[in-house]
Amino acid sequence: MEQSSRDDRLHRLLGGPHTTWLVERMRRRLELGKPLTGSVTLFSVSAEQRRAVELLLGRRPGGGASLSVSLDELDRTLRASRAAPDGLAAAVEQLAGPIRNRSAEAASVAAAWASAFRELDATVADRPELIEWRAWLDTTGVVRRLVADPSAARLVLDAVAGVVQRLPSTGVPLGRLAAEVCGDAHALDEGRPVATLALSAARAMTSDSSLGEALTGRREIWAAVGVHLDELSSTVLCLGLPGESRTPLGLTLAAMRAVGEPSVLTLRQLRRHDGPVLAPQGLVRLCENPVVVAAAAEELGAACPPLVCVNGRPSAAVWRLLDLLASGGARFAYHGDFDWGGVAIAAAVYERVRWEPWRFDAAAYESAAGSSPLSGTPLPTPWDPALQSAMVRRGVRIEEELAIDDLLRDLAR
Repeated sequence: MEQSSRDDRLHRLLGGPHTTWLVERMRRRLELGKPLTGSVTLFSVSAEQRRAVELLLGRRPGGGASLSVSLDELDRTLRASRAAPDGLAAAVEQLAGPIRNRSAEAASVAAAWASAFRELDATVADRPELIEWRAWLDTTGVVRRLVADPSAARLVLDAVAGVVQRLPSTGVPLGRLAAEVCGDAHALDEGRPVATLALSAARAMTSDSSLGEALTGRREIWAAVGVHLDELSSTVLCLGLPGESRTPLGLTLAAMRAVGEPSVLTLRQLRRHDGPVLAPQGLVRLCENPVVVAAAAEELGAACPPLVCVNGRPSAAVWRLLDLLASGGARFAYHGDFDWGGVAIAAAVYERVRWEPWRFDAAAYESAAGSSPLSGTPLPTPWDPALQSAMVRRGVRIEEELAIDDLLRDLAR
């Protein structure tokens, strides 16, 4: 009976519609883990709200457009009146229902997310090229947009960590990588959460190289870290590479060289080739654009020396062929477009297989005719640092097609 009487008294004093604002303020404080001390203020107070506080405290709370209530005084009043002998916090819970500890909830969620990232963080700790990428995940909130629940996110992030640990690869099919790391051959298919995050990590791995800003396509990004989407769509164009009679690839190259026709080799052919690909005198010329190979086939035919086209940003097949040539003792000479995209491609190839410039240095640039404006962000030219300065100073873009006559003369010699 006494408990019922106390409950009625508490509801009369603090449970009416004109003290709802006060109970709600105190409830929010408790949910945030803050003590019920100090004062709370209501602006634009009504006469009914002021009268309710007057009845609650047993005194006039003062005039003016605002109303301040001392929570310490309110606690003492409720205890003394026996309306809330256990204090203000118990009174608020009785009126507003169980109090959520939002601070503890937030800490628990934060701990769950930290646990979800634990394996990935351990992996990134040994990969300085991924430090900025890891920060990017937090800044953008991309993981939480892809997977809202931290328990589910942990499975995704553990899979991403496993993929990162396998990169860069020397050449692995995407489906096989997914199957071996994730237990699902389709886990790295476009649009899957693991694929989205792993692809962004793969792109970050190239950001310290010259290809960083140039890589935009999914196929190109995976190829840059040694992963190919399939073995047949990745190809490389070449002309004049010598063959031999021991292997299918050797027979193909020998036949095409004999008739002076370009060869389009698939990654499948190159991956199944056992042994290096040899070149006479050890020199293989590299160009950026297929038009150079077409012109060489037309003008020189079977007399054309070894020529390989990287065809823009190198595919997995290009990288594989260059590795096979390098293992056979080949030396390389390179020509490409005199623009910053061309420089990025050339520098990526230079990182993989060192080459000497083939009319692709500062002297060749200064003497070449051209009038198209050069745009984009300047990039280093490690094979000839003077080239970067010359391109910045002159500001002219020169496409490889403009140098075809000179390139053909070199090949004819």
